[in-house]
Amino acid sequence: MNSENKHLYTHTVQYYETDRMQVTHHSNYIRWMEEARVAFLHDIGWDYEKLEEKGVFSPVIRVDVSYKNSTTFADVVEVYTWVKEFRGVKLVIGYEMKKQDGTLVCEAVSEHCFLNSEGKPVRVNREMPEFYEALQP
Repeated sequence: MNSENKHLYTHTVQYYETDRMQVTHHSNYIRWMEEARVAFLHDIGWDYEKLEEKGVFSPVIRVDVSYKNSTTFADVVEVYTWVKEFRGVKLVIGYEMKKQDGTLVCEAVSEHCFLNSEGKPVRVNREMPEFYEALQP
């Protein structure tokens, strides 16, 4: 996928995100994925507040992360986010994280479903066509 189709979110590594070896703890990359996903949805006009007002929730059902290089305190990490796949039920988002010098630090995907307030699946393509169209790759 070319860079025009990817959403950019920038994160600066905080001191508290590092361990005693001054390396970013692996769990933080998943947090940055969520930050980037929230920013992406906001930027396409479908932030979590809007979804929840409509009674729709989107839990994470799978995360797959491949760590390539480490980051340390004060590194600026560019998190690129894009929709890898979405057919109306399961949303798959891709992530690529790089330091500003272009060093790849992480590649990942997260999968999400959509549920109504009763916990039943929402077929977004049928029940929320505007949101469905906004998520098309």
